[in-house]
Amino acid sequence: MRVSILSAAGRRTPASFSSLAMLALVSGCVAPRTVEAPPAPAPVARPAPAPRPMPLTADWRDWPYTPGTWTYRREPRGSLASFGTSPGAPVLTLRCDTAARQVVLSRTASAVTPLTIRTSSVTRALPVQPMTATTVAATLTASDPLLEAMGFSRGRFVIDQPGQPPLVVPAWAEIGRVAEDCRS
Repeated sequence: MRVSILSAAGRRTPASFSSLAMLALVSGCVAPRTVEAPPAPAPVARPAPAPRPMPLTADWRDWPYTPGTWTYRREPRGSLASFGTSPGAPVLTLRCDTAARQVVLSRTASAVTPLTIRTSSVTRALPVQPMTATTVAATLTASDPLLEAMGFSRGRFVIDQPGQPPLVVPAWAEIGRVAEDCRS
């Protein structure tokens, strides 16, 4: 079958049905417009929730240790034992001043309230003085029996202070080393 089309001059031009069909097919091959979806927002990284502290039992000997470890070093004026997760930021220090024969016990805290030291043999409150905005200290003589009690407590001792989390510290040899350095 032949189809005729009018030319620009008004004459009929024969065109094959197959030619028209081909034009129709080609015109149908145009890709449809695509609208790009806006980019998905980047996922927001949320910090993991802080672990809930374990409730403390009535017996302090069952409380979990405060994270950290003891380090010891000699200094020009004596020696220093520090406890914490980083030697540069300890939560507890025992510093021997050999000239004064004193041990200064300091902890991170902003409250100037007495420290209560609990060992397996002794419990005693110590008055403190502020050292910095985030540290308080108590001074003991080198012969104070509390130093021995801390060093020989059964596995741990506790430093408690109102308004601050308790420090549950292992009773390691560093405590005794500082005390002995001050006594010599």
